[in-house]
Amino acid sequence: MADHHTSKQFDVELENVRTRVLAMGGLVEEQIARALDTLMSGDMEAIERIIETDKRVNAMEVELDELCSHIIARRQPAAGDLRLIIAVVKTITDLERIGDEAQKIARMAKLIHTAERMHLPRIELKHVGELAGNMLHDALDSFARLDPRAAREVVRHDAALDSEFRSILRQLITFMMEDPRTISRSLEILFVGKALERIGDHSKNMAEYVIYMVEGRDVRHLPVEDRMTEEEQ
Repeated sequence: MADHHTSKQFDVELENVRTRVLAMGGLVEEQIARALDTLMSGDMEAIERIIETDKRVNAMEVELDELCSHIIARRQPAAGDLRLIIAVVKTITDLERIGDEAQKIARMAKLIHTAERMHLPRIELKHVGELAGNMLHDALDSFARLDPRAAREVVRHDAALDSEFRSILRQLITFMMEDPRTISRSLEILFVGKALERIGDHSKNMAEYVIYMVEGRDVRHLPVEDRMTEEEQ
């Protein structure tokens, strides 16, 4: 009876960890959306709130990391439970770094609008922003549902995001060569594009942790086709 009670309590602790990871993920998603909005609006108050909220994201990572350490020390989890804890520790690290990228986008928005958008190259960032945001959302959704098939879809989308970033880079190089006055603003936009590309990389990492957590397979660094099950190929 005592073992059953202990087991139920452990399940509650694990569910609490998963819930808190998703809460952290929701906050980071919100940060990205707001940061991208400030690129257009130049809302300085919103920019400062994004920068300030990054401290909250950092605190959530520290708290969850400590909670996982305590669970490992007290419960000594094995098999699937241990994979869950390992996946959570890795996931919150990537979420914290995504929060850093959102803060970086907000800082670039501040520089761009402080300069009153002078000599600003016309680069469309909306599509790449949506791609990065969707990858993060889908990675979190696959974590919430423990769905490795959905996680593999996130991994597939990373190539499209990389391609979009390379396109932005080519366009910016052209602008800078044709008009040196655009160099400062072009570099700021480049930092935004790179931040979005990194958000995609971190989201892909999170999706790979879901595959590891559910299937016990470490698929990092494998070709996309090798990450799929026979049924999916």
